[in-house]
Amino acid sequence: MATNLSIDADLLEEALRVGGFSTKKETVNHALTEFVQRRKQREIISLFGKFPQDADYDYKKGR
Repeated sequence: MATNLSIDADLLEEALRVGGFSTKKETVNHALTEFVQRRKQREIISLFGKFPQDADYDYKKGR
C-alpha cells in the first residue's frame, strides 16, 4: 500500500542515525511497530490490580 506522507526530514534523519537503519522505509516501519507495542503495553499495565486474587494460589509450590 503506497502512501504519501509529509514527515519531518530532520526527525527522520535523526531516527535513521540513532536506530542504525539503512532506509527510510525500514526506519518508519520500525517506529510504527514500536509505537503499537508501547500502546499495547500501556493497555496491559492498566489492568494491573483489576483482577481478583486467587486465595488458594501458592507461589512457593511452583518452585
